[in-house]
Amino acid sequence: MKVENVRINQSIKAKELRVIGVSGENLGVIPTGDALKIAEEANLDLIEISPTAQPPVAKIMDYGKYQYEIKKKAKEIKAKSHVTETKGMQVKIGTGEHDLNLKAKRVAEWLTEGHRVKVDLFLWGRYKYMEESFLKERLERFLKIIPAEYKIGDEIKRSPKGFSTTLEKASGKPKS
Repeated sequence: MKVENVRINQSIKAKELRVIGVSGENLGVIPTGDALKIAEEANLDLIEISPTAQPPVAKIMDYGKYQYEIKKKAKEIKAKSHVTETKGMQVKIGTGEHDLNLKAKRVAEWLTEGHRVKVDLFLWGRYKYMEESFLKERLERFLKIIPAEYKIGDEIKRSPKGFSTTLEKASGKPKS
């Protein structure tokens, strides 16, 4: 809910409101004028909480406190959300075993962080015309040395760079 669009006090257009009191008690459905008088007597504001309800719901409270609560809730939601990113790892036919192990560890780190990982077997020149089963086996060999549990999001298929697949985090413990 955006704080800017909230109607308070005289800007509330509804004739009747379901009003929530200062301590959270339900005052029932009352005319807007009466609700404004109650709010003024308590030196507080009448804030329209749910304008689409029938009748609209309003609460008697301090507007500054209301803004603070809305911002606090938005901050909590933002802190709980985790943006997953698709990371990329490129492997070539001639990559040595040690380099493959380093790349596999990096992929495992990304997977444990919760990211998706796109693994490309990069082919150039005459490597593009090698037997397809050999090339897929080469990519599968790299996938087997990844020291983390994962599931395959997209099967191994030909891509403009060569062959590629997408890995996603799977629930479970790391491979030993």
